[in-house]
Amino acid sequence: MIKFLDLQQVTAKYSDEIHEAVSRVIDSGWYLQGEMNATFEENYSEYIGTKYTVGVANGLDALIWILRGYIELGVMKPGDEVIVPANTYIATILAITENGLKPVLVEPDINTYEIDESLIEEAITPKTKAIMIVHLYGNCAYTEKIGKLCAKYNLKLLEDNAQAHGCLYNGRRTGSLGDAAAHSFYPGKNLGALGDAGAVTTNDKDLAETIRALANYGSSKKYVFKYIGRNSRLDEIQAAVLDIKLKHLDEDNALRKKVAKYYIENIKHPDIILPKVENWDRHVFHIFPIRCNRREELQNYLSANGIQTIIHYPIPPHKQECYKEWNDLSFPITEQIHNEELSLPMSPVMTIREIEEVVSRINEF
Repeated sequence: MIKFLDLQQVTAKYSDEIHEAVSRVIDSGWYLQGEMNATFEENYSEYIGTKYTVGVANGLDALIWILRGYIELGVMKPGDEVIVPANTYIATILAITENGLKPVLVEPDINTYEIDESLIEEAITPKTKAIMIVHLYGNCAYTEKIGKLCAKYNLKLLEDNAQAHGCLYNGRRTGSLGDAAAHSFYPGKNLGALGDAGAVTTNDKDLAETIRALANYGSSKKYVFKYIGRNSRLDEIQAAVLDIKLKHLDEDNALRKKVAKYYIENIKHPDIILPKVENWDRHVFHIFPIRCNRREELQNYLSANGIQTIIHYPIPPHKQECYKEWNDLSFPITEQIHNEELSLPMSPVMTIREIEEVVSRINEF
């Protein structure tokens, strides 16, 4: 079986370094809010290119805390609107509604799968306070036009960078392009922990301090609570693992791009729509998404031939039961992507034989 993602092999690449780092944490006797957390936050800030990193429990919390932080700082209030791509993973939208804000869904570009910059301005209203771009599948969603819209309408530019660790835009990392960014370190991400973990990056000192307090029960001083917060802290073991894997992130992303280039250059089936890559710096291929109007047949065929694939994602947010008030809305491009998308095996540990086998089977379909 060619796995969609062999996490055991991904971790094994740096097994000795990870074991040593975890052992240091265990032997230290300090398991939360300690030296490893501070070290990782400092190193991640340097890597991303921001002044502040705040480690939190997971990527969803990172999204939630950014918006909650802006509410506590008086930048936003419940009922305000946040523009967001309609085809994103549900977490992006959950964070908005969790804070009593209103998601305004905008269709993606069918060629990039990122929010369609040409449709954003018409979605802006007096209640709009932010545009949240999602670097979906590892592809940079930022454009100069989006940046200019934020400046024109005095909007916050927020990044969901859960899938694009290490991605570049004109020499700058995603996660540093806007006012604040959320990062998920779920094990399957390009930079993955050995469990749940996340972070917020920003250059805004007030926002960083507010988020750090919110994620620590609402406290920045022991037993003194300024906010009604929650417990959402990055633990020392995960921080230690992430700090080790961060050193190898660019190398692993380069290996992902080699897999992607081989797929793009060699998959020739007429029914398969491949990703369009205009700038290889701007994609780190967390996912390699293809589209096929015979998706179920293709997925079953690949499975029967020992190739594991995953759909990202089978049901768009506006068709989910949890948002049943949106179920009658129509987003044709989003629905087309969700009906046709299929993710091929993609990781920095795939062998040449595995890559060739995937391509061969698809071309024979």
